[in-house]
Amino acid sequence: MQLKKSFLKGTIILTFTGFLSKIIGFFYRIFLSQTIGAEGLGIYQLIFPVQGLLLAVTTAGMQTALSRFIASQFAQKNPKRANDGFVLGCTFSLLFSIGLSCLVHNQADFISIQLLAEPRTAPLLRLLAFAIPLSSLHSCVNSYHYGQKKTGAPSVILLLEQTFRVFTAFLVYQIALSKGFSPTPLIAVAGILAGELAAALSSLLVMSWNFQTHRYRIFSIAHPGEIFSDLLHMSVPLTLNRVLLTLLSSIEVILIPRQLIKFGLSSSEALSLYGIFTGMTLPLILFPSAITNSASVMLLPSIAEIQALGYRRTLQRTITKAVQSCLLLGAGCGIFFFLSGNFLGLFLFDNSTAGTFIRIMAFICPFLYTNTALSSILNGLGKPSACLVHNVSSISIRIFFVAFFIPVFGIRGYLWGILLGELLLTFLHGFTLYRLFKDTLVKKGGSIL
Repeated sequence: MQLKKSFLKGTIILTFTGFLSKIIGFFYRIFLSQTIGAEGLGIYQLIFPVQGLLLAVTTAGMQTALSRFIASQFAQKNPKRANDGFVLGCTFSLLFSIGLSCLVHNQADFISIQLLAEPRTAPLLRLLAFAIPLSSLHSCVNSYHYGQKKTGAPSVILLLEQTFRVFTAFLVYQIALSKGFSPTPLIAVAGILAGELAAALSSLLVMSWNFQTHRYRIFSIAHPGEIFSDLLHMSVPLTLNRVLLTLLSSIEVILIPRQLIKFGLSSSEALSLYGIFTGMTLPLILFPSAITNSASVMLLPSIAEIQALGYRRTLQRTITKAVQSCLLLGAGCGIFFFLSGNFLGLFLFDNSTAGTFIRIMAFICPFLYTNTALSSILNGLGKPSACLVHNVSSISIRIFFVAFFIPVFGIRGYLWGILLGELLLTFLHGFTLYRLFKDTLVKKGGSIL
């Protein structure tokens, strides 16, 4: 009962915060689309594969490992070891991210020309590099709280980040106008840096207060080698998983504008179309995912804790309810987006193409939202390798459609690839869970899906 209450409470807080954050971010996207235009949005989106890769290498695996490690240690009434693990994991991620950020800052021209094929991304990458260590720090702090199923501090930090991001971008935009400069995507990256700085500083304050409350001393870590080894054992497969997925996603992102040019569009038209999809359509489609994302964040430590305590039947019920809820939410949202897609595209973005994309993307909602929860469940069960194989299979299908369907069918070919990839991912995740619980199902009856 206590597990259920903490799960529901954390999910509700994160959902409320997620919706509020997405509302802010949604109107922020509208602001960007009107200030830097669709082409500017396309250029801006090109830097995210680099950011994603950096965070995948330095933080993603350790972040999930920390959440799982801390959840299991608190479940076993060992808070000292949980705190020791946080300090070691966070320090490692922070130092690693600083080193890679320096590399990106110095090699921004090479990355922008040789890898992204867009020289205008170079100044964006240089500024973005400063935000990576800050993001690593606050991501680890969030994991510390998620591992205890505490969502108050991460929620406040998220809202602070969003607020500072939007305010800074708007301020830089006004300064640019007052000096007679045309707004560029650089204003959006300045917002990212300001938001991460605010999040990192608030994270330090929160952890300082936590350590003082529990009278924890950073330099009193017991058996650091053993703890760090445990963290690496969990984080390395997760990191490899995320890095490979990010690399594949980066290939996908970089290929899309190039393949659109092969379809017959100019470079400017290709970037504009890409900007409409990633800067307008996707944020709207992903808006309801604030619920599933919140549930997924809470699912991972909850699953790890239930597994550590050996409550197999409770574990099965938790998974079943989570999957059913995500499927219902996705189906409802899919129907809504399909029926109102054209209206939303014109009303929100004054763009009929965005409306067309919204209607097409409506079909993936049930699978997209459910896959978020299923991935979190599998990671909570300690099955990162299965997630890796499944996600690689899904992204490989999308890349295949990017390479061979976009030159023939345009951007619609990519949207078909996304749908097929999400369908496959849902099947593979679900089948793996079924096999994990097959013995229990045969003996006691019931269904995991």
